[in-house]
Amino acid sequence: MSPTRPAISLQQAVAEAPTLAHLSRLAAESAARLAVVRPLLPPALRPLVQAGAPEGEAWTLLAPHNAAAAKLRQLAPALQAALAVAGHPVRTLRIKVAQARR
Repeated sequence: MSPTRPAISLQQAVAEAPTLAHLSRLAAESAARLAVVRPLLPPALRPLVQAGAPEGEAWTLLAPHNAAAAKLRQLAPALQAALAVAGHPVRTLRIKVAQARR
């Protein structure tokens, strides 16, 4: 019988695995950016828009359909300005339509 290892928390596991730690940082940054822009979105879109992973000064927002993507593109300058003020400068804001899950 092999000796049992003491249980570690999820936070410890993430901190000890470089790949998981990197993914955790990306998820936290993306969530912070989404929290900045969400109040600027039309109320009907707020629960539908999803955030993609930040890639340097680029970030992706996922829209549920083409009409929502068009609205996000109209709002892009205001969203980028709000992100810059909040300390999350985004030079390129990509808007993509999320793939429907089958």
